[in-house]
Amino acid sequence: MFSLRKTVLSAVASAMIAGSAHAAFLVTYEAPGVVNTTTSFDYKGVENFDLRTAANNQSFGTDFGTASDPITITGSYAGVDIYKADLWGGAGNTGNYAVTFTTNGYTLNLSAKDEDDNSVPVTYFGYWLSALDQGNQVKFYRNEIEVFSFNPTDVLTITGGCPNAANPYCGNPVTGENKNEPYVFLNFYDQSGLGFDKIVFSENPTGGGYESDNHTVGYYTSITGNPLEVPEPASLALIGLALVGMGAVRRRAA
Repeated sequence: MFSLRKTVLSAVASAMIAGSAHAAFLVTYEAPGVVNTTTSFDYKGVENFDLRTAANNQSFGTDFGTASDPITITGSYAGVDIYKADLWGGAGNTGNYAVTFTTNGYTLNLSAKDEDDNSVPVTYFGYWLSALDQGNQVKFYRNEIEVFSFNPTDVLTITGGCPNAANPYCGNPVTGENKNEPYVFLNFYDQSGLGFDKIVFSENPTGGGYESDNHTVGYYTSITGNPLEVPEPASLALIGLALVGMGAVRRRAA
């Protein structure tokens, strides 16, 4: 545990020099069809929603499967809809998944503690993002201050547009359905070492749902996957037009 705390203190010191919190985040994406992270961790946990009841507007707590681990990670979900696996969500096309159809969305509050009940940071979040549409927004907070945000335009810069027969990210990787939308596992790394304690998912603008599964949290020790490449402004404009088109064919409302 000493080595972990030493690493954390070093990362915090680096963060103070590094500059803005936004710049401290790195986003990568896994290979097509991968529904869990390939990252390694000092400690981690996963919530796959399979033990939750399929119903709307739920609030519940989770330990991400870490109850008996040296580091216990706890989370509190508020306002989330849980659906049974279908062509739009559910990793591996089984179990349940989380979704929101509203601009208010749902919130995940996070904390982690060691054996001595000392707080330790959560520096990683990853999830399987399915059936991307133009309204999918996710924001990260530390002490109620937004430190990072990620939107559909960012996702399309890494997966490419859909439908595209040559693009392996287009469509449900199990059923082959819904070729109009990308499916991809995303990794978010807070390289500042300070961590984050709240994540907010929202569907803004509304036009479908924000589906995700296999919510993974922890303190990462490696960075894996392909890094996000930020496009030039002209490319962003073209991607935005593509998202508008995707929204026009979106399949359902709340």
